[in-house]
Amino acid sequence: MSTIVKLPNFQQALSELIASPSISADSASLDQSNLAVIEILATWFKDLGFAVNIQKVPGTNNKYNLLAKIGSGEGGLLLSGHSDTVPFDQQGWNSDPFAIHEKDDKFFGLGTCDMKGFFAFILQACKQLPLTKLTKPLYILATADEETTMAGARFFIEQQLAKPDVAIIGEPTNLKPVIMHKGHMSHRITVVGKSGHSSQPAKGINAIEIMFEIIKSLMTLKQELKHQYQNTAFSVTEPTLNFGAIKGGDSANRICGDCYLDIDLRALPGIKDEELLFWLSEALKATAEKYPGRVNMQELHASSPAFAENESSELVHVAEKLSGHCCQAVNYATEAPFIQQLGCQTIVLGPGSIEQAHQIDEFLAFDQIKPTEKILLDFIQHYCLR
Repeated sequence: MSTIVKLPNFQQALSELIASPSISADSASLDQSNLAVIEILATWFKDLGFAVNIQKVPGTNNKYNLLAKIGSGEGGLLLSGHSDTVPFDQQGWNSDPFAIHEKDDKFFGLGTCDMKGFFAFILQACKQLPLTKLTKPLYILATADEETTMAGARFFIEQQLAKPDVAIIGEPTNLKPVIMHKGHMSHRITVVGKSGHSSQPAKGINAIEIMFEIIKSLMTLKQELKHQYQNTAFSVTEPTLNFGAIKGGDSANRICGDCYLDIDLRALPGIKDEELLFWLSEALKATAEKYPGRVNMQELHASSPAFAENESSELVHVAEKLSGHCCQAVNYATEAPFIQQLGCQTIVLGPGSIEQAHQIDEFLAFDQIKPTEKILLDFIQHYCLR
């Protein structure tokens, strides 16, 4: 006698995912494995007949990727999302971040919008489809550590386990197709001075004063980037250079012996990492030569490149038709440029608003539910059932 598998409805699926913490954080005390989420997804998609491949991501804190596949042949569609969330401030939340709270036609919970909810939508769409009749394969990818290093996406690209025709990254875009976003690069600039008593400045080397010279040079670079590079598709039309954190010294009556500055750069599509690093090095060059051995720069995180999909690609036209929205550009970064390295047309399109991402009382509005299920069904039918 065969066993009838009863898969969860949307709310049940979302509740299961949200109840399984999978925080990615730079702090070891906050960082968590995503294995519980991966195992939930594996169970669901195995029950639907998918072949499931789970891989541990090297160099991480017990993090895993999942690739589920159903259907045979070449090409097909890849639906991709990340399984992790950012940390949260418990005191700011009005409900338990790890339990679905329903209020004002919204589901509240950590990851409802960014972006565990996307997998619950995929499950509901797949339940409604004749999956044994697919003419091209359907892939589901869940990655690890998108919120920090994007280690899962980087590792997946190394493996080259799928060769879809098209890919959709389900980040929250209010179901509007995103075909461009900026890259992200972060560095720490460190100055080593020589401490001493503040009453005898000639006997020391003040690291803050050196950093002041560096900041002036970086401000010049910031203006040059603004004047030389513009893309009006973005709400912030130029590359950005941000001074995110600075620390130096320990007392008002001591010459500052060390200082560091953390910066981030967000490049427009078409600007390569190598160019950014050259410009940064040139900005630091004069000060570094003036103070030999005292100025250093190191990468804080591996950089994420800018992303752009060809506006004339077939996927863009299909996405605009199915969504009813024109393609757009956004200022934040996603895994899209990595997934694009599979050789497939790629867009970012998913339920919810980016305004909810990384926010207290994150939510997914009910009015996103039916349109998301429909657009996923439409995409799968278009690319895998023709």
